[in-house]
Amino acid sequence: MEMTSAEIRQKFLDFFKSKGHHIVPSAPIVVKNDPTLLFTNAGMNQFKEYFLGNKPAPYKRIADTQKCLRVSGKHNDLEEVGVDTYHHTMFEMLGNWSFGDYFKEEAIAWSWELLTEGYKIPKDRLYATVFEGDNAEKLPASTIALKKWKEYLPDQQIVFGSKKDNFWEMGETGPCGPCSEIHVDCRPDAERDQLPGHLLVNKDHPQVIEIWNNVFIQFNRLKDGSLVPLESTHVDTGMGFERLVRVLQEKHSNYDTDIFTGTIAETEKITGKKYEGTDSLKDVAFRVIADHIRAIGFTIADGQLPSNTGAGYVIRRILRRAVRYYYTHLGYNNPMLYQLMPVIASQFSHVFPELEQQR
Repeated sequence: MEMTSAEIRQKFLDFFKSKGHHIVPSAPIVVKNDPTLLFTNAGMNQFKEYFLGNKPAPYKRIADTQKCLRVSGKHNDLEEVGVDTYHHTMFEMLGNWSFGDYFKEEAIAWSWELLTEGYKIPKDRLYATVFEGDNAEKLPASTIALKKWKEYLPDQQIVFGSKKDNFWEMGETGPCGPCSEIHVDCRPDAERDQLPGHLLVNKDHPQVIEIWNNVFIQFNRLKDGSLVPLESTHVDTGMGFERLVRVLQEKHSNYDTDIFTGTIAETEKITGKKYEGTDSLKDVAFRVIADHIRAIGFTIADGQLPSNTGAGYVIRRILRRAVRYYYTHLGYNNPMLYQLMPVIASQFSHVFPELEQQR
């Protein structure tokens, strides 16, 4: 019996609760008090002041699911969305944090335990990446992470990554550090026998995907580009919920999981067209709508209306793209997006009640 997306999310939160983490609600997707960000683009945004030591964290260990939006700046996926099967504008990031408490060894041990024992992902399909160091920044390779991964994985399932792939920064400035990602190889066995998965990690292969990033916050990036070590070290992890659900429900596309199938079915009903899951513009339109309605709904519910500047303009662009796709490729000439809101609001009512409240 496959787990539903709601059960998968709950299992994550329950697991970290059992490891002494305090479960907190998602921060709003709209960022009002940080000039460096328009939207929450990672789970750690709301904890930035704790990492920098400007504010004491209310709990040493926290876990949550965070609503995120990535469509501008460094993390810009808008034109990919709907064309491929695994990029999204709005997505949920499952995360666990340590503020000066546990560090690399525990974070890696728990992510391994949850993925292999909790979610039962086969161990031979998992790959870990480790930071190889960077001479220009005078950063050493991650020896602690490497040693820990060697307890669980054979050498051919550990991949070394450059600063581009394995040093995480949320923007131009702020808390940052080396990271260790976990990737899953979802290809059929015959393909895996022909080409080992470690050759496809971080190569944009649609079936060999990153699902979890363990970031070890050790530095602050200053405006002049320099790195200053923080007084204490922290753990900041993010697991893409939509990708995790796809892996566990054994689908080839995020849009075939129960996170999106309800919206797609409703769109079929409204437009009279069928979704076949191909690369056709019609099917791209179904995926664009299923993705974009979430971004628009969640941001408006958090208080950001579409407008012609700043964050509001980003939402307006997403809104227009959705309308353009159903108008042009599904031949539907009436307002449609509002008709999908009841489906989304009821789907998320137990975890994000604001959609139902703001409908």
